[in-house]
Amino acid sequence: MRHPRLQEFDNKMKQIFDEVDAYLEDRYGDRYPLHPARAAHGSTANPEHSGLFTVGADFTAGYGSDLGRGYLLAVDIKTLTDVPDDVEDEIDQVAVEKVRELLPLYFPERRLEVSRDGRHFKIHGELRLGNA
Repeated sequence: MRHPRLQEFDNKMKQIFDEVDAYLEDRYGDRYPLHPARAAHGSTANPEHSGLFTVGADFTAGYGSDLGRGYLLAVDIKTLTDVPDDVEDEIDQVAVEKVRELLPLYFPERRLEVSRDGRHFKIHGELRLGNA
């Protein structure tokens, strides 16, 4: 059984990532051909399973990080075409800016930030769930 506040937190994060995914699809979705095994954007119930992008995050306890625990942001481009590093960096930066814009809208009661942590971007800050 999962902590109900964790479930709520995860649901809000998923909504943010779905919005970022749609934003990236609108901005970059026609630049590269989809992976042959990938459905067209908007053709599945879950944006993670369609279109050029998959946006999400994985929790890390933050051992060895100056920022501590948080969620490492992941933007995956689903194509067999080589995407230049500078374009990948641009897409990552656009995604980060959109996440920064959406965090206070979805979590007005929390202080959450997105910062570079090594080679990755991390969502960190007030992650406490309180009592069950």
